[in-house]
Amino acid sequence: MSTFIGQLIGFAVIVFIIMKWVAPLVKSMMQKQQEAIRAALEESAEASKKLAEADAMHTKAVEDAKSEGQKVTDEARQDSERITAQLAEQADTEAERIKSQGAQQVQLMRQQLIRQLRSGLGAESVEKAEEIVRNYVSDPAAQASTVDRFLEELNAMAPSPAVLEAGATLNLRAASREALAELVKKFESVADGADSDTLTTVADELSGVAKLLLSETTLNKHLAEPTDDSTAKTRLVERLFDGKLGSNSLELLKTATAQRWSGEGNLIDALEHVARLALLARAERDGQSEEVEDQLFRFGRLLDSQSQLSRLLADTTVPTDKRVELLKKVVDSAGEVNGTVAALLTQTVELLRGEPADAAVSDLAELAVARRGEAVAEVTAAADLSEEQRTRLTEILSRIYGTPVSVQLDVDPDVLGGLLITVGDEVIDGSISSRLAAARTGLPD
Repeated sequence: MSTFIGQLIGFAVIVFIIMKWVAPLVKSMMQKQQEAIRAALEESAEASKKLAEADAMHTKAVEDAKSEGQKVTDEARQDSERITAQLAEQADTEAERIKSQGAQQVQLMRQQLIRQLRSGLGAESVEKAEEIVRNYVSDPAAQASTVDRFLEELNAMAPSPAVLEAGATLNLRAASREALAELVKKFESVADGADSDTLTTVADELSGVAKLLLSETTLNKHLAEPTDDSTAKTRLVERLFDGKLGSNSLELLKTATAQRWSGEGNLIDALEHVARLALLARAERDGQSEEVEDQLFRFGRLLDSQSQLSRLLADTTVPTDKRVELLKKVVDSAGEVNGTVAALLTQTVELLRGEPADAAVSDLAELAVARRGEAVAEVTAAADLSEEQRTRLTEILSRIYGTPVSVQLDVDPDVLGGLLITVGDEVIDGSISSRLAAARTGLPD
């Protein structure tokens, strides 16, 4: 019994202890746990609320996204349709452009092919024609007939308006032309009745004065200076040249210095011109005019064909005596040369002042012809002309130009047939080679 009571008391103590200390602690802990659970529940409720709001917002965002996506889709579809329409329109336009360009290209290729065919056929035709012509003119009689036919055409030509001034070999201004005319007039009066020796002396002395003035530029400048009173210049000429020149040459020099010249060099040109006239007048006295003309033209053609020789003769950096020595060698190698021709050529080379030698000799040859009141016709033919053809050509040209014409013939087989005629600045081209060249040039490119 006591054991039971003891156990009961122990149980009561335990209960007391539990109720005194443990139960409040447990109760406090439970309250705290309840508060925590309550807070958790509140947070859970808040979270649920936020979740619900988030779900609502998500749902709304999804709906907005669907709406925006639908809008974007609609706009993209519209843009796609618009772009498709534009591309289709551009494709149609580009297709039309390519089609048009292709048609133009085809047309151009067609025209080019036609031109090529025409050019090829034309070139072959011209080559065949040239072959036929060359075979035809290889016969001298046939070649001569081409000249005769051209002479018939030439005979039917209307008179030419060309004006050829005899002796106009100097490129002078008006004042110098008038001065030269006075000097030539004075020369004609001196040359009238003068013998060959007198004319030779005049030519040599005036040529010498021209060379002196060429080297003494101050003296030349003073004598050529325009002035209203030439008395001082005349006295200077007498003081310098009296006793050194013959009376005829002195009078001509005084006449020259008394004139008004457009340029300082024109006085030298004029003295050289009169010196040439003196030698040409001597050839007239001796009955050698035609021979002189022919040889001068031959030498001019020689220089024209040998440009290096022409340059050497005109090279003023080389001493004059060396150039004259070269000229004499060329003249000697050419065979027998008229003395007047040799003197004229020497005088010309000594007084060259920058102009080409071939041009100076050509002017000299034309002066020789003009001295006799004739015009010069430089004629190129494929073969030598017969005497009858020469005579007929001279007669026709003289009738066309209204003045006697001297024919200077040059043979060039490349002409093939017909004639190439040059009178002054006028060219009459009746050569077969030029007609073939014209046919070749007229072919389409």
